Amino acid sequence: MKAAALMYHDVMPAGREDASGFPGGDAARYKLTPAQFDDHLAAIRLKVNRPVGVIEEMDPEHGPAPLLLTFDDGGTSATAIADRLERAGWRGHFFITTAYLGRPGFLDAARVRDLRRRGHAVGSHSYSHPLRMARLPIGRLRDEWMRSVASLADVLGEPIHTASVPGGHHSFAVARAAADAGIRFLFTSEPTIRIRRVAGTMVIGRYVVLRSTPAAVVAAVAAGSRVPRVRQLALWELKKVAKLIGGATYLAVRDRWLGRSRTVQWGDETGRLSKHAP
Repeated sequence: MKAAALMYHDVMPAGREDASGFPGGDAARYKLTPAQFDDHLAAIRLKVNRPVGVIEEMDPEHGPAPLLLTFDDGGTSATAIADRLERAGWRGHFFITTAYLGRPGFLDAARVRDLRRRGHAVGSHSYSHPLRMARLPIGRLRDEWMRSVASLADVLGEPIHTASVPGGHHSFAVARAAADAGIRFLFTSEPTIRIRRVAGTMVIGRYVVLRSTPAAVVAAVAAGSRVPRVRQLALWELKKVAKLIGGATYLAVRDRWLGRSRTVQWGDETGRLSKHAP
């Protein structure tokens, strides 16, 4: 089984990045301007001759490898992103960090329902967005997925079957806990087109898109070009080793270098989950 999935976040004008999704320089590097995003969509259309839809409506086991566009965090720019996708006749996957529902810069329940009504997939991006999710004890893992899935199910009035792992920190235990929460399709940050199964859940890799990623590279990945896929996989493997060796030190250096916002506290930094704050 195969699928080509691209991992986006927000689309905001330059200088207004903090108005949607998580603030700070570390988050801003994942946020494209509207012009950049339009260029990406146009380049993909020129290179790819297959539908761009949602995984629940596709059959990667028996049909051609689908192209999937995903958007993490649940920032308010999701509405404008959906507008752009729909003009191309496409649908996307929007993954919501449910502890932030209705907060400044994030979607509220009404906008989440509107995305779903328009045919987009809405799924979990965990409850509190832990950066090192794979290091959480199994009880916390289950709580992250189950609380998030339950919140979204209450908002949408339907079961939640899709999710994405925050922070790129994936493991078998993360996938197993997601499966236990009823998630059938779990997107990770591993740059691969191969789909594998964990406890019946399809685990789908994604190719990260940064503000600095040229439209031609994105289109080449979407079209199945090997070179950009191999390059991203090599970089991902290097980062994985650095994270493993560096641990908290790696994150501290990353925060200083990229300019993390002082207002953001990730879910694995609080010591416990709260109904009111991640």
